[in-house]
Amino acid sequence: MSLCISRLLLAATALLVSLGAVACGGAGGSVPAGKIGVVAAENEYGNVAQQIGGRYVYVQSVENNPNTDPHDYEISPAIAEEVSSAQVLIENGVGYDSWMSRVATASPSSARQMINAQDLLHLPITTPNPHLWYSPKTMPVVAAAIGRAFAKLQPGHAAYFEADVAKFDASLKLWLQAIASFKSKYSGTSVATTEPVADYLLQAMGIDNRTPFSLQADIMNGVDPSAQGISSQDGLFSAHRVTVFVHNEQVTDPLTEIFVADAQRAGIPVVGVYETMPTPGFTYQSWMLAEVEAIEKAVVNKISTATL
Repeated sequence: MSLCISRLLLAATALLVSLGAVACGGAGGSVPAGKIGVVAAENEYGNVAQQIGGRYVYVQSVENNPNTDPHDYEISPAIAEEVSSAQVLIENGVGYDSWMSRVATASPSSARQMINAQDLLHLPITTPNPHLWYSPKTMPVVAAAIGRAFAKLQPGHAAYFEADVAKFDASLKLWLQAIASFKSKYSGTSVATTEPVADYLLQAMGIDNRTPFSLQADIMNGVDPSAQGISSQDGLFSAHRVTVFVHNEQVTDPLTEIFVADAQRAGIPVVGVYETMPTPGFTYQSWMLAEVEAIEKAVVNKISTATL
């Protein structure tokens, strides 16, 4: 099955999901009677929660703008109120969205279900790359935990939630097949990056990220990179030592703009990746598949994809 056909199938799935469920919007608004109130720190987790809970949940996603830097997020009193009153909270962990835990701790509830991807994956807080949702191992574990949490709150619908978890797991197959296909054909492809946003996905695809992690971490954390790190990155472009440049579209500054210009000047295609799921029109599955397709187009046809 071609990646283009796969993309169409996932798009159709996304449409069916959106027709049968409450949309994931910014946090705000009261929870309808009879529904489980869910607040997700990031909309990729909120989207998965909506797919699992369907008509029995009301999901609100706090960070849902792919045009802003999630690291700069500051919680408002209104968001804090929504978080404190939610029955289920979903966070990434690894320090990425620690504001969620702080609010939950400030308003404890014995009935609240807390889902933390870091804890589910048994990762230390010192894990250097917090973008866990790009790993193919993450969402199946998170989806299962979401299903258990919903079943605990509404035991009468446990079979419904269990079936939706199974559907979600099955729907990941196209993405996993695309990853495996790329790895079998293009393993060892060399890329440069600005941040470690998609590093887990790149690793799964068998891609060699030649940008020093110290440089990626400095850009991610808003720290001035060393002259040595910048020089090393420049050399990757000028010496054509990489095939693709993977750029975080949500974080731009003078240095990253220079890197993009250098890659373009060297004829190296640029692929944009995101920390927040692009909306509308995507589910978690179709978003991840789109990123794989964009990287493959860059490798095979030298086509840049700045915006999905």
